[in-house]
Amino acid sequence: MQEEIINAVLQKKDVLALLPTGGGKSVCFQVPALMTEGLCIVISPLIALMKDQVESLRRKNITAFSIHSGMNRREVINTLKVAGESNCKFLYVSPERLETSLFKEYLPSFTINLIAVDEAHCISQWGYDFRPPYLRIATLREELPGVPVLALTASATKEVQGDICEKLTLPLTSLQRRGEKEWEIFQQSFERANLSYSIFNVDVKINKIKEILQKVPGSSIVYCRNRKRTKEIADLLNMQGIDADYYHAGLTSDERNKKQEAWISNKTRVIVSTNAFGMGIDKPDVRTVIHADVPDCLENYYQEAGRAGRDEKKSYAVLLYTHKELNELKLLPDVHFPVLEKIREVYQSVMNYLQIPSGSGEGNYYDFDITDFIKKFKLDAQLVVHALKALEQEGLVSFNEQVFLPSKVAFSTNKELLYDFENANPDLEPVIKILLRTYPAIFDQSVSIHEKTIAFLIKKEPDAIIIALKKLHSFGIIQYIPQKDSPQLYFIQNRIKAEDLAINQTNYKKRKERYEKRIALLLEYVNAAVQCRSQFIANYFGDENAKPCGICDNCLKQKNTDLSKEEFENIHQQIVQIITSNSIDATQLLQHLPNIKKEKAWKVINHLQAENILVVDKNGIVKTK
Repeated sequence: MQEEIINAVLQKKDVLALLPTGGGKSVCFQVPALMTEGLCIVISPLIALMKDQVESLRRKNITAFSIHSGMNRREVINTLKVAGESNCKFLYVSPERLETSLFKEYLPSFTINLIAVDEAHCISQWGYDFRPPYLRIATLREELPGVPVLALTASATKEVQGDICEKLTLPLTSLQRRGEKEWEIFQQSFERANLSYSIFNVDVKINKIKEILQKVPGSSIVYCRNRKRTKEIADLLNMQGIDADYYHAGLTSDERNKKQEAWISNKTRVIVSTNAFGMGIDKPDVRTVIHADVPDCLENYYQEAGRAGRDEKKSYAVLLYTHKELNELKLLPDVHFPVLEKIREVYQSVMNYLQIPSGSGEGNYYDFDITDFIKKFKLDAQLVVHALKALEQEGLVSFNEQVFLPSKVAFSTNKELLYDFENANPDLEPVIKILLRTYPAIFDQSVSIHEKTIAFLIKKEPDAIIIALKKLHSFGIIQYIPQKDSPQLYFIQNRIKAEDLAINQTNYKKRKERYEKRIALLLEYVNAAVQCRSQFIANYFGDENAKPCGICDNCLKQKNTDLSKEEFENIHQQIVQIITSNSIDATQLLQHLPNIKKEKAWKVINHLQAENILVVDKNGIVKTK
């Protein structure tokens, strides 16, 4: 559907495009933006994905920049200036940057041809990943009348689709043409002809994971619910001779990049991960995606499972569960939506932990080690995570586990003293010189630096550069703030008294009800014994035309038990002959039918019992009536 979407955008229509994971969403805004004068604003919540796409475009000699949380005022100004004065075609912006006075100030300097909204389901309160900053996009549209919007998502139910369109639509004015269809909606089929879905109820999951990986060669992802399990399962697989590594948001940026690269290049066969892994990764040859734990909604499951088989070759999406897990899922709504008193308790504890005075904090980032916080305040981990989510959805704070804040340097001495210092410390002179040459504005302001670049330029190891920068800082020559790759808590509003903290109870209750509904449908999917799994997922997302896939566990079960009249008669006759001449129980009876599928044999036996043609006596012996 890429061509139809591109043509609709070129006709200046507002477009909602639902394309599955790996469906080529970026092409849908990149092509029309390159065909039109001006630049495209791309709104995305994922900093890592922004960086990847900007680098990818630049490798193709297409000018692109990004503005995201973690950048200071000076960096934002420089980026906006360069973007406005160059032939910039794509400006990637995180949603929380949209309403800042700085962004609005520079907006008139751009000729904007399109607003592309990635992960558009985040705008809906009723979706599975609501993010309040997305609601600001409508305000941006008011500043850019006549500029079309392309909203993109991989997974949105009919209700969420309607909400996306409503939230991104400007109120009708006299200048707008009435009676015209406001949105063009394109929905690619949710069917994946090469992807076989299956579900297993197992007591020992590692044994089943090992069995699957031994049966199906090739690259694999194993998804787990928490970080601890990723390492446990990876270690167990390595002990079984299966090359595996683990990945989660708690690792440093370098660690994540190395692990990801090793897996992409097939140096590592299996990556065991939380759902922090996979977004934006283009690896077409993943043969299996195994969920070692049950996710809490079909949206997440569909996106994660859909990372298998993008090369259109036969692949498998396997979900493992226990009955205990399913019972725990039913309790999740109360965990995910804590009561107001508990949210206030977490809020107060966070303020105490960060030592933020009342009436301050707005616009600042704070290092927030959530594990240390939970330990010190003896709080339940699940409560903390979901209380922070509630505070985020009320627009008070924003917690991000993967905010990257680059290293900063500013000179804190004058040029005369610096000259004397260089003469007295010749070992530090090369670093000082390279800072001055590489970052021209460094004497006037704090600038972002990259230690690896400096190391490359003066042919030293990055660790040696960091030691030199710390020395310069201790001598008072520079102010050096090393890069931060730790979780950050960003304050959208100043600290208030915990007792004054309020949340919109009506919307909070509605979100909880919809979450309960999503869990109920997920449980229905897990327990489905007959319906095609691919068809079930497609119907969930409003694709009513999906046909049975023929390759999921339920479809295969159906095939195995479909009997023609001739087959039924043949099996019936064989059974009667065997039990007439032998005293035999049901298990032995099946052994006497080696060329007949067990499922079909049972189907005939059950039918004959129901018709009272066969009976089983108290000793378990099968006899004819």
